[in-house]
Amino acid sequence: MKKKGPILGIIIISIIAGIAALASSSETESYDVDMSRTHGSISTALGSPILGNPDAPITIVEFGDYQCHQCHNWFVDTKPMIMRDYIETGKANLVFVDFAFLGKDSPKAAQATYCADDQNMYWQYHEVLYTSQESKIDSGWANTERLKAFAFSLDLDMESFNECLDSEKYSKRVQYNSQQARDNGVRGTPGFFIVGPDFDQKTIGGAQPFSVFKRVLDSMV
Repeated sequence: MKKKGPILGIIIISIIAGIAALASSSETESYDVDMSRTHGSISTALGSPILGNPDAPITIVEFGDYQCHQCHNWFVDTKPMIMRDYIETGKANLVFVDFAFLGKDSPKAAQATYCADDQNMYWQYHEVLYTSQESKIDSGWANTERLKAFAFSLDLDMESFNECLDSEKYSKRVQYNSQQARDNGVRGTPGFFIVGPDFDQKTIGGAQPFSVFKRVLDSMV
């Protein structure tokens, strides 16, 4: 569900201009996006596929880095309960937006998720990255060789995936998403924007426990 308020006209115009410039900046980067897909103040046009019912009244926008340890903790400790009580019940959906800033392997890992998305396997690849995360940033667990191994483990078309990853097809997409984080005041990961009906928007910083999310989400239902 697209949440729009009276001030969104200017935001959407600037988003469309930014995406148009992005799309024209690289011949290797071409894909279909819904340029009007916004949630609150955030453009999620180049973020993940929506997890859950697109028409759910609440959207959780998560800014994360695949090498972020606290992102992993939230993925393991809090997300399952949010899935159970809000996403699977149709009360909320979730969009992951890359803030790939922690290490040199972070942007490539984010790009790999969109190469998987070309084969409709975004969320499966997303899960593999977090469940495979190692404690040390840039230790090699998310280098190009390992990213391709993860794709192989998901039985993806490796010729297509490798071509996508090696060409950096989605590098500008990841850069755009990371800039969205900065533009919206995100200084660390994970960072969350909970967007309800009528442009109601609240922020949650860090890997907070389920009780914190429940209090915010229930106030918007």
